[in-house]
Amino acid sequence: MAAVRNGGGRVVRAIVRSAVVLAAVCCLFGSGGARASAFPGGDAAGALTIGGLNRTYHVHAPHGLDRPAGLVLNLHGAGMTGPAQAGATNYNAIADQYGFVVAYPDGVDMSWADGRGASIPDRQGVDDVGFLVALADRLRQEYGIDPGHVFAIGTSAGGFMASRLACERADVFAAVAPVAGSLAAGLPCAPSQPVSVLAVNGTADPVVPIGGGRMMGRGGPSDIVAPAAMAQRWRDINGCPPPVDEVQGSVHRLVATGCAGGSEVVFVQIDGGGHVWPGGMFAPFDTSQSSGQFFATHGR
Repeated sequence: MAAVRNGGGRVVRAIVRSAVVLAAVCCLFGSGGARASAFPGGDAAGALTIGGLNRTYHVHAPHGLDRPAGLVLNLHGAGMTGPAQAGATNYNAIADQYGFVVAYPDGVDMSWADGRGASIPDRQGVDDVGFLVALADRLRQEYGIDPGHVFAIGTSAGGFMASRLACERADVFAAVAPVAGSLAAGLPCAPSQPVSVLAVNGTADPVVPIGGGRMMGRGGPSDIVAPAAMAQRWRDINGCPPPVDEVQGSVHRLVATGCAGGSEVVFVQIDGGGHVWPGGMFAPFDTSQSSGQFFATHGR
């Protein structure tokens, strides 16, 4: 009691300071003694200047993670935007399920320089490969993501762009998933290392012909590799054994495992499927869920 009578003010101030420190410690470590996550979850918009162009994107990060499991760039189709792609694919839910950060970049003129030469960004020489690699590097550093867990997926023109990323920057992207897309016929593809590929195409796609050849997209005509031939090209590049054909209803999954570097090539052909992102309650194949699982098991 003497201490209180002689220095009550000092004691009170000391108690307050102690309470503040204790509250900070509780916030940092949590009630169970484990370090609480400082992971910045939530949704945000961002911009990045590449080649003199101001490029934009949206990003979604799950809450409550100590460290994300990976980064997925989800690329929209021609005539779309990043937010539209987020809505069409419901990939925020996949990111939450698998612990990914997912980014939805915006293409110039709502398209990509995917190598077919048909789009405005292709004709203008826009460096979309440079933009997407720079974006991946920024987000990987911001969120503390392992460099071997960066992936790309896309629809239509975005699918062609994902294929180009795999061909030209295999050092950055461990796995890609082109959906309702393929590869430009004249685009060289000599990746620096194996890349796991999950390709999804419909046999009745009116835009990306299942047999390859001439396609008519938003920017005009272009020549493409047949989707099945693109899958075979990746099997050859990755040194895969012959694929196993897994059939379930209208869905054929040609699965090649045991490829170089632990990579895998899966070609999903949907009989009667159109130019869509397959998914939903009554769809024969759930692209979002399947690609999330594929990425979760194909990091380096």
